[in-house]
Amino acid sequence: MNIAPALLEDWLREYYFAVDHDLGSSGVENFSWRDLRRLTGLADSDLDVVMFNDSHTMGAPSLRQAVADRWAGGDAARVMVTHGSSEAMYLAIRAIVQPGDEVVALTPCYQPLSAIAEGAGANMKRWRLRAERQYEPDLDEFRALVTDRTRLVILNFPHNPTGATLTAAQLSYVLDIVSARGAYLLWDAAFAEMTLDGDPLPDPSATYDRCVTLGTLSKTYGLPGLRVGWCIGAPALLDQCMRWRDYITLHLSPLVEMVAERAIRQASVLLAQRVPQVRTNLRLVADWVDANRHAVSWVRPHGGVSSFVRLAMPDVTAFCRELAVTQRVLLCPGVCFGDRTRVRLGFGSSTASVEEGLARIGTLLNAATASAAAVRIDVPR
Repeated sequence: MNIAPALLEDWLREYYFAVDHDLGSSGVENFSWRDLRRLTGLADSDLDVVMFNDSHTMGAPSLRQAVADRWAGGDAARVMVTHGSSEAMYLAIRAIVQPGDEVVALTPCYQPLSAIAEGAGANMKRWRLRAERQYEPDLDEFRALVTDRTRLVILNFPHNPTGATLTAAQLSYVLDIVSARGAYLLWDAAFAEMTLDGDPLPDPSATYDRCVTLGTLSKTYGLPGLRVGWCIGAPALLDQCMRWRDYITLHLSPLVEMVAERAIRQASVLLAQRVPQVRTNLRLVADWVDANRHAVSWVRPHGGVSSFVRLAMPDVTAFCRELAVTQRVLLCPGVCFGDRTRVRLGFGSSTASVEEGLARIGTLLNAATASAAAVRIDVPR
């Protein structure tokens, strides 16, 4: 198995802990232990009864039930709890894909969604979201890409990094295409409940038994440090995921499972803290883009907490590096997503941090554009 270097993880290893303001990540502001105890009613006595035993391969029954009650129609047999959605996507792809299989995946995308399949020997086909279409998915192109040879389709909506999404009618059309070919669908629903326009999309695994839906506490719920995710799908497919897990992580910690169960039972409380904040921050970013339209362009996102912003400069990666070192602000260069002209700009951090981070980006951006004034670079609207 040959797998490509994870460019985003390389970048975050170098800069994530070396900045003061994070405008590169794709999650909401993280909760502290104090926050979580206050919001969910966790008490010391809840921790006192935890036994540090091994746990169930598929996840503690009570945690699986909590996930099922919120996202899987109450059917815990269709839930496997994992070390974040990263493990869930690895297990699912390895359970489905064999060398030579045809796989269709969105691009740009979170690199592991495609790299794991490539590393397993898949023949990749890319469904491209294009800026010139305002990242509106081209369904005719999708229909042409999915063939009788397609083993797996990998989709992520609301989309990271662009914030694009589908309508419910478009999702139904996509499902019709996938099911007609008998392909599997890997549906990354990390941002399912972080919609900025309209209602959340229905979970396709509820109606299509060859679909595996991924979820996580990391992005929308502000708990990445728990490293808890899940996959929802047919029990027979989850059993195949379990076979791969037997050789890597085995199970979660009972302590983590207890905390995660409480967080999931109170997920609406966590969302109520972060959704208004994200909407406020999005307005700040929109105003900032408008004020800097001489050097910046974007497509306003419809979901999630990130945008894919174009910068009018010859070396975007060098700009992001200088920004981290001199301004102590994190942006993720688009090269991590296959586009050297853009950056992932996240707006999930505290409002104060987003404001300050945008100001510092503007300072360096103005200096960079002033020094390059002799070379005109047009930014398409």
